[in-house]
Amino acid sequence: MTFEMPDGAVIAISSYVMRGKIGNRAIVFALETLGHNTWSVPTVVLPWHPGHGRATRLQFEGEAFATALRELGESRWRGEVRAVISGYLANAGQAEGIAKLVQGLRAENPDLLYLCDPVIGDEGGLYVGDETAIAIRDRLLPLADIATPNRFELSWLAGRALEDNTATIDAALALGPAEVVVTSAHSMLKQGVAALFVDRRQALLAEHARVENPPNGLGDLFSALFLAARLAGKPPAEALEKSTASVFETLTRAVREGADELMPEKDAQSLRAPFAKVGLRQLMHPSRRRKRS
Repeated sequence: MTFEMPDGAVIAISSYVMRGKIGNRAIVFALETLGHNTWSVPTVVLPWHPGHGRATRLQFEGEAFATALRELGESRWRGEVRAVISGYLANAGQAEGIAKLVQGLRAENPDLLYLCDPVIGDEGGLYVGDETAIAIRDRLLPLADIATPNRFELSWLAGRALEDNTATIDAALALGPAEVVVTSAHSMLKQGVAALFVDRRQALLAEHARVENPPNGLGDLFSALFLAARLAGKPPAEALEKSTASVFETLTRAVREGADELMPEKDAQSLRAPFAKVGLRQLMHPSRRRKRS
């Protein structure tokens, strides 16, 4: 697919922390650094990431979230919107409000781009309720042009183990969106980390060395950077390579300085033009496997 929408706004929908750079704090910073007017919609507000300890959750009651999204989507500025990105949801009901927003905007702009980051869990298991995970799977992913699950999330969504990249590619193709980027894919480097891009024609793997004890927020930052690259018309290979390099460079600095959060405000240049190098390789795509058989 080809996307090129340099002008206009992006609606970013995810969690908000008062301290730190995860969720919408990471997403909005990255998008605005790269020149995108961004409308920020919090799904929940927390003092800090839950990994730092228990904290009060400020939540939206009843229909307030859906009503606010409806008003946003019906506002006189709705024609400015070129893309929507969604991440962490605080409850299953929020998925319906996001789905209606995307559908309403697409009714007027069929070219609207929607990236769904299905933030539901990691290797430790689901950290949202089953109802929320199911709502993301059944209501949001069918609307998405791009999805950016981690490997655990894709495995849960696909209902099967992903023991190698061949299985991961097959699961990504069956997920629904035209483009899927699987973070924490199987790396072919010893002690490596990989992101796997899959569409109907190709499978690309971007890899870099593993960094121990990484701060939270890497997936949020990657999703925003990949969306920005695709909106700028970058081809998938370039978008994958640049987004992976930017995240790696930002991560490396945070760990080197002993920070417990990412520090993209100190690495804005890394988001625009990273110096870090990542390996990029093409994997066997099912369409080519069928031709060989």
